[in-house]
Amino acid sequence: MGSLVSFQDLNLLPDPPSSSTIAAAPTTTPLIRPKIEPKVEPFDEPMTQIQTHQLEPENPRLSLLRSSPTTSFPDSNDLNSVAEEPAASSKENLYSEFFRITEMFRSAFAQRMQKYGDVDVLDPNSGAIVPVPDQRQLVVSPRRYKKRSSELVRVTNLCIEDQRYFRNVVRRTRMLYDALRIFSMMDEDKRHGIGMGRKMRGDLKAAALLRSRGFWMNRDKRIVGSIPGVYIGDLFLFRMELCVVGLHGQVQAGIDYLPSSQSSNGEPIATSIIVSGGYEDDEDSGDVLIYTGHGGQGKFSGERCHQKLEGGNLALERSMHYGIELRVIRGIKHEGSLTTKVYVYDGLYRIVESWFDVGRSGFGVYKYRLLRIEGQPEMGSAIMRFTTTLKTRPLQARPMGYLSLDISMKKENVPIFLYNDIDSDHDPMYYDYLPRTVFPAFIYHAAGNNTGCDCLSGCDDGCVCAQKNGGEIAYDSSGFLLRGKPLIFECGAKCRCPQNCRNRVTQKGLKNRLEVFRSRETGWGVRTLDVIHAGTFICEYAGVVLTREQAQICSMNGDSLIYPSRFTERWKEWGDLSQVYQEYVSPTYPLIPPLDFAMDVSRMRNVACYISHSTSPNVLVQFVLYDHSNMMFPHLMLFAIENIPPMRELSLDYGVADEYTGKLSICN
Repeated sequence: MGSLVSFQDLNLLPDPPSSSTIAAAPTTTPLIRPKIEPKVEPFDEPMTQIQTHQLEPENPRLSLLRSSPTTSFPDSNDLNSVAEEPAASSKENLYSEFFRITEMFRSAFAQRMQKYGDVDVLDPNSGAIVPVPDQRQLVVSPRRYKKRSSELVRVTNLCIEDQRYFRNVVRRTRMLYDALRIFSMMDEDKRHGIGMGRKMRGDLKAAALLRSRGFWMNRDKRIVGSIPGVYIGDLFLFRMELCVVGLHGQVQAGIDYLPSSQSSNGEPIATSIIVSGGYEDDEDSGDVLIYTGHGGQGKFSGERCHQKLEGGNLALERSMHYGIELRVIRGIKHEGSLTTKVYVYDGLYRIVESWFDVGRSGFGVYKYRLLRIEGQPEMGSAIMRFTTTLKTRPLQARPMGYLSLDISMKKENVPIFLYNDIDSDHDPMYYDYLPRTVFPAFIYHAAGNNTGCDCLSGCDDGCVCAQKNGGEIAYDSSGFLLRGKPLIFECGAKCRCPQNCRNRVTQKGLKNRLEVFRSRETGWGVRTLDVIHAGTFICEYAGVVLTREQAQICSMNGDSLIYPSRFTERWKEWGDLSQVYQEYVSPTYPLIPPLDFAMDVSRMRNVACYISHSTSPNVLVQFVLYDHSNMMFPHLMLFAIENIPPMRELSLDYGVADEYTGKLSICN
């Protein structure tokens, strides 16, 4: 199992090596430095004699009562002896008599309670005539969310099982965030109308809900270095999502750091930065980054005053001083995204140099030179720039390796590349491309195929097709899947709604550019060349549908068959809000019978047939009907269940793999 290693005590660190050696030095290099005494926190400081005296009561007898409520009070003889003391006064005698009478009344009250049991007393030893319950037990004001920890740790020694576990936790958390965000936007559209008025942002509402429920990750520890379960190249559509997974803890600030008030040695420590082009003096060449500190900017852009060596700027300088690595997230402008900018995690960097300089606006700025640590996977931002060229000029970007620039032969809306720079295998070129599933003719004659909705401008939750889906349309106004269901009914040829109806998503075909490629790990696989948002329809899993009898005959011939009933029901995970809302009920309508058919892909197939198997997939199978009403023969439609960055391989959970190789023969 992996372990959490407490971050090294900065008080024990020595003077760091020169800037030329910092980049190559490992993080765990022992350092020696004169100890800096940390600031003593309140309530931890030892009390002085003056403070102790101030807490003591003026009357020593009152102190005695408070410390030991069961102590017997002095009788009249003792009181007389006290009165004879030189320091005694009539006022003290008055207090003594008051305490004596009070104790007598309290004792009688407790005795009656024991004898008759008709009086409730919370604490018979409290010293009160009528004991008052502790107000702390009545007034409960729990914190709405867990406060972020100030303890710095590194996560080390992660085995493969640990990596899979943390990856699955991150995947499920992000899936929950995306589902909440889509539901929030859908709810706003219902209340205010699509595109009408100013609405609350779904990303902020989803993050607030997860925070109030305690779903924000890595709050109990503040991690230095890599975050378990977050991979280099992971894509985030919103900054709030960075906070949810703990990659960057600041909602707006570009520098995330541990403040000096929380640090063990009284010095701030930076842990991550976001590079998004917000400062005109930044210089970004990939592995080398000149990062400008924060502060000094005007309301809109440009420097308006000198920056100060405080806050995040000082934290960056201290991280350089101690040789602490930083997580770097880049904000990239991206067309076609839900937002104008997406965020990509690019790995770990070290600060090797810092200086104060005059910026382009004429004001002083702090600059930091960062070098990317060697041995890490390729940066996600570099891959995104590469795919931008690849989609428009593929032969210029990769002169060698292409077998076809469109294996669909224009049967899809966008071309599908075929790439192999590993070996001489050309297998996908030997199959006819099948863009849609071919069903037996008899299923189109089933009852109910002649019914459709009468919506003229578009369907809503009150139309006939919505009633087939349990009273709601399965997609939002942008075409994102709201939540997975056993079966989804889309509008078909008998419906009067237009083609841009939001209940006609999967029948419109492929929209994102895909590439079938050869891999040493998975054989043939599929990767995207575009950014695919969570909840987006990708493509259909197409083949020739066979009945049970036909499938038995074809299997004896060794044909490649796909059994839809074996796909794991990953649709149950998408949109499942039971962890957030206790009253949430998973959809069970409409119930469909067990699927008892197979799909032959031995001669005709489409791009989906090359998607690899995974137990932690990023794509799910959703059953859909639109061209017929026979629930025993649905279409197999594929949706993304997480944000998939360019050049990331697509994966499905087929449910059953080859018992010898652990892979599906269809994928290899």
